[in-house]
Amino acid sequence: MLPHAKSLALMALSVPAKLLFPPVCAGCRRMVSQPGVLCGTCWPKLRFLEKPWCAVMGTPFAHDMGEGFLSAEAIADPPPFERSRAAVAYSGVAGRMVQGLKYADRTDLAPWMARWMVRAGAELIADADVVVPVPLHWRRFLSRRYNQSAELARAIALQSHLPFEPMAIRRVKRTRQQVGLPLGDRHDNVRAAFAVPPDMEIAINGRRVLVVDDVYTTGATVSSVARALKKRGAKAVDVLTFARVLAGDFQSDDRQPI
Repeated sequence: MLPHAKSLALMALSVPAKLLFPPVCAGCRRMVSQPGVLCGTCWPKLRFLEKPWCAVMGTPFAHDMGEGFLSAEAIADPPPFERSRAAVAYSGVAGRMVQGLKYADRTDLAPWMARWMVRAGAELIADADVVVPVPLHWRRFLSRRYNQSAELARAIALQSHLPFEPMAIRRVKRTRQQVGLPLGDRHDNVRAAFAVPPDMEIAINGRRVLVVDDVYTTGATVSSVARALKKRGAKAVDVLTFARVLAGDFQSDDRQPI
């Protein structure tokens, strides 16, 4: 087939797909020009997290406090991981995107969300040796059929040309949903909930691990994951999430489960 004729044939085949599955806004599902973009109404409502931020926790500061300045949270309760970063604040449109990915089978959002995460976590990715998602318990995985954190981690690894190890850590204890639990109960809920299988220790031993999750709320889950990884020889652990819950995120009508 001639190149020109082949191009026309491919265009013809793509038309029905666009008619049957038109691209929709990732925030409100209005029709848009291309997949993975937000409409003009939703885009201004997305709050990207930018510097200046805490060098450890990645929480934004209202003013530049100087290079390496730490938040009160990082000083008073140092985390077991080295650094944490998130792409956006968890409110409004970002919350709806997370809910779509997590509960509504919107796995098509993962590559687009990952692009923003790669931007926010550029310094973490530059130092990372391997990408590891926060795992689901196998019972929850069977009911949901996919792990939203693994979908994000896979896309980040692909875009960053890093090894992806979805089986490097497992959830060995079936925990309650973290939704609605106080801070202390969240930590108790996920204590010793994760472990590195013996046959996967080689994948993380002596390496800097980038742990990927969808939302950072209190840090209880990723802290438990970081401890389990370091117990089995990880040199260092960084955390990258799509969204982060900040003070005031639930003062409006955005009371959604995380």
